[in-house]
Amino acid sequence: MSDFFGMRLNSFIGRMSALCMSSSFIFCGLLLLPVTTVQAKVSAAQVAIIVNQNDDASREIAHYYRDKRGIPTANIIEVSLPVRNVISEKTFRSVFEQVEKQISNEVQYYALAWSRPFRAGCMSITSAFTFGYSELYCAQGCKPTRHSVYYNDDTATPYSEYGIRPSMMLAGSSVAQVKAMIDRGVASDASMSKATAYLMSTSDRNRNVRSRRYPVIEAMLSDRIDIEIMHADSLRDKHDVMFYFTGLKQVEGIDSNTFLPGAVADHLTSAGGRLFGGRQMSILEWLDAGATASYGTVVEPCAFTQKFPNPGIVIERYTGGESLIEAYWKSVAWPGQGVFVGELMATPYAGNRLAKQAAEPLAAESPANENPATENRD
Repeated sequence: MSDFFGMRLNSFIGRMSALCMSSSFIFCGLLLLPVTTVQAKVSAAQVAIIVNQNDDASREIAHYYRDKRGIPTANIIEVSLPVRNVISEKTFRSVFEQVEKQISNEVQYYALAWSRPFRAGCMSITSAFTFGYSELYCAQGCKPTRHSVYYNDDTATPYSEYGIRPSMMLAGSSVAQVKAMIDRGVASDASMSKATAYLMSTSDRNRNVRSRRYPVIEAMLSDRIDIEIMHADSLRDKHDVMFYFTGLKQVEGIDSNTFLPGAVADHLTSAGGRLFGGRQMSILEWLDAGATASYGTVVEPCAFTQKFPNPGIVIERYTGGESLIEAYWKSVAWPGQGVFVGELMATPYAGNRLAKQAAEPLAAESPANENPATENRD
């Protein structure tokens, strides 16, 4: 191990020892496991763009993304979908079958070049394209859904290894907004700006459930990025935002901040993934404010943190050199009801080979550890 990694490991052990002495974290005994390295980057040949031929905006966005990222023409797949918020299981299955017949085995990821539909039956559109349609990824009421085989996994080839193609929407409030998001993603590659991860602990008890893991995230990852735990309902006038995680149904002041190229931001609430027509804040507002990716649920998830991004995993994997779609998708244990939107190939920390911390503390939200008692309705 190099002197650099040795210094980082010694610093980490010291911080975690102090944290464990002053807290009741049940996973402290797991911290001194061996570390490995992780790095991955999505190539253009690994991405297929799915285009809705019934949507002129979809065509425009697909062509723009193809040119910006050099996606092979053979990886542009046209389908026929209704331009509405939700499509039926039957409609989705028909389209998905057509897509799968046209895709080469080299393709590992899908970029969905539209803003509607964002839901298929009881699944989000991104999860349906990732796994194929299955009601095991759905739930009525406060129930678990199927665990993602991709959760916190080190693979760089999810289709080759698991038969899934993680998917992300190129969506936005307008075509111009989507193009701006794509531009930010492209500009982010290998930028490695001085940045901060803001972890917001809010006054909304039902939606603040991710905050219990913030101290561990700070202790384990502050050597690679500045981390600020903020006890507030809003963040304002910050100019170095790479990560912004919060829990509220409406987040004020987000457009007062400067989001760096490649920035990830989301709010844990019931309906953030209902991109249009919902009564809670749509995740598209993060993109309008300058973020490059966001995530939200399209069906009532209740307070299961497994149905939302684990901030520690996102931060660790993204700053460790993984692309946006890898780091973000791998952070959600039960993603069936949640939709991912963003420029999937963004890689701000490309080239980084940082030590990967022991998985258990950052991924400690195993299904057995969660027992949500509330829904997060309007």
